[in-house]
Amino acid sequence: MLPFANATFASVSAYVTTPPDALTPTTSTTGGEGWRPLLDPENISLLFQGLWVSVRIALIAMALSLVFGTLLGLVMDVRSRLVRFLTRAYVEVLRIIPQVVLLFIVYFDSTRTFHLDMSGELAAIIVFTLWGTAEMGDLVRGAIAAVPAHQYESARALGLSTRQLQRHVILPQAIRQLIPLTVNLTTRMIKTTALVSLIGVIEILKVAQSIIDRERFDYPDAALWIYGAVFLLSLIHISEPTRQEAIS
Repeated sequence: MLPFANATFASVSAYVTTPPDALTPTTSTTGGEGWRPLLDPENISLLFQGLWVSVRIALIAMALSLVFGTLLGLVMDVRSRLVRFLTRAYVEVLRIIPQVVLLFIVYFDSTRTFHLDMSGELAAIIVFTLWGTAEMGDLVRGAIAAVPAHQYESARALGLSTRQLQRHVILPQAIRQLIPLTVNLTTRMIKTTALVSLIGVIEILKVAQSIIDRERFDYPDAALWIYGAVFLLSLIHISEPTRQEAIS
C-alpha cells in the first residue's frame, strides 16, 4: 500500500461521510447567495485537497506510463510477428475496456481473488498506469514511424549501429512530436480521475458534491458556484502544462 494512502485526508473523510440528514435544516436564504460557501476557508481547503488527490493519481500514473509506454512503443516495432501481435492486442484491449470496468476489476475482483489489501488510490494508480502505458506505447510507436525513411538510410550510411541510430537520430526527433501528445494524455488522465470516486477515493468532485449536500438548506443555489469553482481550479491545473509546453 502506498504510504500516503494511509493518510487520505481525515478531515475530508469526516466531512464526506457525515450523513446529510443528520444536519438540522435552518431557514434557507432567498437565493442568489450561493457563492457564500466559497468564503468558508474549510470548504476551500477541502476543494484543494480533493484536487490534489486527482492530480497526484494522474501524475504518478503518467510518470510510470512514460517509462513503460516508451519501452512498449520500442518493442512494438520489432520484426517478430508474435511480439507485435501481443503488444497490439494489449493496446487494443486496454483501449476497448472502459476505465471504470478496469477500476472495478482491480479494486474488487483482484483483491478478493488474491486476498490483497489494496487502497482505492493504489488501485486507481495501477489502472491508469495500465491504460496510460497502452496509450503512450501507441504514441511512441507512431512518433517513431513518422521519422522519415531517409533519416534511417543516412544513419546507416554513416555506419551507426542500431542502438546509436535509436539514441542519436530516431528518439530525439520522436520526442519532439511526443511532447504535445503527452500533455494531451496527461490532461485526459486528470479528467478521467473523476471515476475513482466509485471505488471510494475522495477526489475533487466527491468533495464538491458533499459541500453542496451540506449547504443545500442554507444556500439552495450553491451548486452552480461550487461546480464553477471546481471547473476553474481544474482548468488552471490542466492548462498550466499546455502553457509551459507552448512557451518552451
